[in-house]
Amino acid sequence: MSAGAPVLVTSRDNTLLKDLRRLSQDNTAYRKQGRVWLEGDHLCRAALARGIQPAVAIFCESFWPLAPAEWAQAATKTIVIPDPLMADISGLESPARMGFVLDLPAPAALAPGAASLILDRVQDAGNVGAMLRSAAAFGFRQVLALKGTAALWSPKVLRAGMGAHFALQLIEGLAPQDLDGLAVPVLVTSSHHGGFLHQQALPMPCAWAMGHEGQGVGDELMARASLTVRIAQPGGEESLNVAAAAAICLYASSLVGRC
Repeated sequence: MSAGAPVLVTSRDNTLLKDLRRLSQDNTAYRKQGRVWLEGDHLCRAALARGIQPAVAIFCESFWPLAPAEWAQAATKTIVIPDPLMADISGLESPARMGFVLDLPAPAALAPGAASLILDRVQDAGNVGAMLRSAAAFGFRQVLALKGTAALWSPKVLRAGMGAHFALQLIEGLAPQDLDGLAVPVLVTSSHHGGFLHQQALPMPCAWAMGHEGQGVGDELMARASLTVRIAQPGGEESLNVAAAAAICLYASSLVGRC
């Protein structure tokens, strides 16, 4: 339940609003602040569905009287601001009417036996968010991001993830040697090497490694691979978008033991 009546904030120079602007505009501000800004009802609803309590709820003044009770009472502190101030904070072309501030989850230890997705310097935030969605959908609960990968809790990755973050254990800033703690086989994809995915007996659990959009999986990670596969492309394209490749591979692994 909310700690009390909502607080009306009307100054653009309010400290909290300054912090929110940084969170919405700086991809790595969450690391400095230890907080995450969720903008819009979809992400906020996804967090609540996972039992996450926001530290602060922010509502536009025009929306506050209409806000559902579960949103209005979700946070320990509730702030109402004039609509133009929400537009000033927002990282969206069409600003949302509400948002939550969450405490950044504490760093987790690597789970050696977990079905995992490894991101090796994947730089496009949209690709990273899409792969988090696929990981959550297909039962890969651990995501291990090597240094050089887009910041996992950045605003664009959060939006592209569509709530998948709250179903996953996310560990970022890793070096290849940090993966030595994995007790599951590492699988990688290649455009030109390895057997075709649909012809392989896939191990499960496993860790699928997806690499940089242009360079692919790095040599250090490739050396750790137990299996290298190709995805058949009868249409004749040279390669797939990394997020599309990840979805295909994760789905293929999710079928192991179900067919």
